[in-house]
Amino acid sequence: MVEHSSPPRAPLSTASLIARLVGIGVVVAVVAGAFAYVNGTLDPQRLRPKTLVNALETNSGIHLGYRRNHAKGVCVAGYFQSSDQARPYSSAQVFSEARTPIIGRFALPSGNPYAPDSSVPIRSLAVQFSLANGQQWRTGMNSMPVFPVGTPEAFYQMLKAGAPDPATGKPNPASMPAFFASHPESSPFLAWVKTAKPSASFATEAYNGINAFYLVNANGQRQAVRWVVVPLSQDAPGATAPEGSDFLERDLAQRLAAGPLRWQLSITLANPGDPVDDASKAWTGPHTVLNAGTLVLESSQPQIDGDCRDINFDPLILPSGIEASSDPLLAARSAAYSSSYLRRTSEVGQLHSAPQESKP
Repeated sequence: MVEHSSPPRAPLSTASLIARLVGIGVVVAVVAGAFAYVNGTLDPQRLRPKTLVNALETNSGIHLGYRRNHAKGVCVAGYFQSSDQARPYSSAQVFSEARTPIIGRFALPSGNPYAPDSSVPIRSLAVQFSLANGQQWRTGMNSMPVFPVGTPEAFYQMLKAGAPDPATGKPNPASMPAFFASHPESSPFLAWVKTAKPSASFATEAYNGINAFYLVNANGQRQAVRWVVVPLSQDAPGATAPEGSDFLERDLAQRLAAGPLRWQLSITLANPGDPVDDASKAWTGPHTVLNAGTLVLESSQPQIDGDCRDINFDPLILPSGIEASSDPLLAARSAAYSSSYLRRTSEVGQLHSAPQESKP
């Protein structure tokens, strides 16, 4: 398979970083999905799900039948093969059964299903594990290590900063830098953005769960964790995306035609004092990391009629043995995902394929 590579890039200057943030500010804001509280009115403390979904539509446009965030994607299917390392920490059947079938979806963080694959440095992976006892585990993961902000209110302000100016049709170039200047918690994310670049393949990325959860064992003992799936491919990391619109889906199909793709599910156990309710903060220093098993992808399907199309990858759909943390973004994501899901499924008859990439 041909790899698309380029010489290493120097870190972005401050001016270039600001320009990038202005350009991808809206994309950054929808990385982990639209966030809102389940109930409440629109005021400084409480946000309605529909308010944030409306903001996503304002920033990215309305594309009937598509997700309001992560609109461009591809369905995948396979299975999870468990190890024994997570079993002392969780009674979830996914860690005790040898194999659990999965349906997943790779995507770009944008509300535009026609966005060029090279336009953003972030890739995402959502997975639904279907357990033999009828329970499900759904998780959405991203290639960035932390989220820019830690609360739904800050996320909404970020959306507003990235909104197009009615006079120009583009975001105000001063708004996004001003937002980040007023939110110092975004520093770890900005440090990542300085060197991030769009990868040439979904298969070579690691995908972080970002939010914290709890594993719960048969004795009721709870352990806070974060997880990441790490590629087991032999590709050298760092290949940069070529210019173009739809190379990621083609690359994935070519790789799967040659054989299954595998990722290791690594679960990091929180140390005392680690923040478990703030996705903008990294866990630093030595940690115990479990090899919980291997995610194996065997096939892909176009999202327009694939098995993942009608799945709402709600992060609060959890099996017994896994529980949500108090991170406010989790309840927020769940509520706004539902609002977006209701909109797009009512429009599914109007779905159509993306236009063909223009040829010179």
